[in-house]
Amino acid sequence: MADRGAQNDAVSANALDMNILREIAKKSLVDALNSVNGAKTLVLDASIAGPLGLVTEVSLLKHHGVDKMFWLEPGPLTATTTNIVYLSRPSVKLTKIIADQIKRHGRESQKRNYTLILVPRPSTLVSRILEEEGVLGEVNISAYNLQFIPLADDVISLERDNAFKELWVDGDETMIYDSAQALISLQNLYGTFPRIVGKGHLASRLAALLAKPASKASGPSSSDSLLASPVIDSLIVFDRRVDMITPFLTQLTYEGLVDELIGIRNSHVELPVSLLTPASAQTTPNTASTSQQPSAAPIIVKKESKKKHHLTTLTDPLFAELRDLNFSAVGRRLNKVAHRLDEDYKTNLQSKTVAQLRDFVGKLGGLQTEHQALRLHTGLSEMLLPFTRTEQFNKSLEIQQNLLASYEANSQIAAIEEMISQGAELQVILRLLCLASITTGGIKTKVLENLKREILQSYGYEYLPLLLSLATPPLGVLLSTPLPPSTAATIPTSKYPYAALRKSLRLLIDDNPEALEEVENDISYVYSGYAPISIRLVQCIAQKGGVLSNPAEKEKGPSEANAGAPKTSGKVHAHPIVGWKGFEDVVEAIPGETIDIVLNHPERGASSGLPITNIRK
Repeated sequence: MADRGAQNDAVSANALDMNILREIAKKSLVDALNSVNGAKTLVLDASIAGPLGLVTEVSLLKHHGVDKMFWLEPGPLTATTTNIVYLSRPSVKLTKIIADQIKRHGRESQKRNYTLILVPRPSTLVSRILEEEGVLGEVNISAYNLQFIPLADDVISLERDNAFKELWVDGDETMIYDSAQALISLQNLYGTFPRIVGKGHLASRLAALLAKPASKASGPSSSDSLLASPVIDSLIVFDRRVDMITPFLTQLTYEGLVDELIGIRNSHVELPVSLLTPASAQTTPNTASTSQQPSAAPIIVKKESKKKHHLTTLTDPLFAELRDLNFSAVGRRLNKVAHRLDEDYKTNLQSKTVAQLRDFVGKLGGLQTEHQALRLHTGLSEMLLPFTRTEQFNKSLEIQQNLLASYEANSQIAAIEEMISQGAELQVILRLLCLASITTGGIKTKVLENLKREILQSYGYEYLPLLLSLATPPLGVLLSTPLPPSTAATIPTSKYPYAALRKSLRLLIDDNPEALEEVENDISYVYSGYAPISIRLVQCIAQKGGVLSNPAEKEKGPSEANAGAPKTSGKVHAHPIVGWKGFEDVVEAIPGETIDIVLNHPERGASSGLPITNIRK
């Protein structure tokens, strides 16, 4: 989605006020809780605790009658209030736990009032299970429509961790409908998407739901929903299957490595308490200068208790500077910040007049906040550094880079087999095998069968269902070549054309140190030379120059550098959306439907509000 009138990053960032979504989610939760009068015990599905923490606080729940909170888990439920409120996603397993607790209270002659609030909407399946368990009449069922959650000023998410598994392994397409409803709610706030562009089978289903005239009438005002958005140029929708290569690669930015090695969940990361405790008075900013040196700290902190920390740029400006940096550059940036803080402290401590001292005291709070942020990210870097120096990490990176460059595929598979014998983590092994299968068009049948056998013998036969799911439709990311005769007909036609895309979308860029500044302006910087296919496809739609030009190339001569507009540090800017124009053949080579839907609107001079649809298989 692009801002039509954006001329700079500041305007673009402020085009949509995403805090509205947070306030809507908070108000909906309050309304759901207030529908139950009096004090209440809240029993919470653990999978929505994280998303809920991004839109509300425990104090707000207490203010609206929540006396105590428990996790929704098997076993007896001890509640001190008459009202018990279950807040859960529709799930067979969790619904049976709820039914069991209700029946247990009945056997113990405990009189309770039960309310089940389902997220994001009521479910017929849940009602049927409660009816089969004989407790439907005792439960009041309602819904909490939790949809998009702002993770940052320019990022919103449904925070559905199991969405990919539900769609591509379980065959449950509920997520498509839920996504459509969330996007319709977005249109009710900001106006209808003028154009929908995308790629993929499931993406086309989502686009079709949004393009239906009935969808536009589902909001509070059908006339308002027909108006085109003044701040949104288009909606771009992709299947994850359009780019299955990128998730199997190791992220090499600071935030990416924190996610890879420690784990970021709902914008929170679990860290040792010592890192989150304010530094002592004896600590000086210069301690950051050792951030690139290995220390014993990570070994010690593993035994410490941990606490969740919200990684956000709103309260941590230093994180905004570091998050997108390649990890190799993080140490230098931390040193620079440490020296700046050190100079600020020295300069301000030399204040002599009362006015100067007053200014220093005014700045002291900000300096201490920066100091604590510096201490936090220095500690985080020290935790990451030993992992990045392990043989497994570097061997995995080497195999990934070679597979992306299509360099000696057989040797890379042999290297993966060697990693299995060395006891490398199973997730690393499976990611590398799937990457090899997609980039090479499949692994030789005999070799793949031997690899599967070694995996089961080394890691356990409980992983057999996982291997079967990876190798069978609709997922099919771990394939053999040639395919066996029993293979479903959809698999041969869905083989990924990686070799062709590598050239046509300029996926690999030589990260020449002499052109580092130019490379930093290209998305390939995230993976040290590889540009994610999904991002290149977005550029095909909204930033065609980013695909066609090579940011690593130096200017041809001074005349070119001085011609036209002033130099903009090699950055490529967005342009008006014209669909897939110029890249039709490239996109058609990727399996799945190609989507380009233009929605006509009366204020744009169209004769009707019906969509002009172009979905090609």
